[in-house]
Amino acid sequence: MKQRLMILGLVAAAAVLSACGEKPQASGGSRYDAAPYAGVGQSPFQQPGWKAGDKTSWEQQLKARAQYGMNDYSRVATQ
Repeated sequence: MKQRLMILGLVAAAAVLSACGEKPQASGGSRYDAAPYAGVGQSPFQQPGWKAGDKTSWEQQLKARAQYGMNDYSRVATQ
């Protein structure tokens, strides 16, 4: 009986300690070397009026999108 409890304790300790051996899960190569306003060139998903590399144009587009596109309070219909 004592030997079974000792084996059971060792198995439980091994199970608990096995979680400590997890390897890090890195994305493996995602880098952001360029500024976000640098753009990717011509894209069909690019907002009209935005010029790649123009920081002020980038900031204006972000402000406009935050105000009109993603602001739920401005979309609420009043009756």
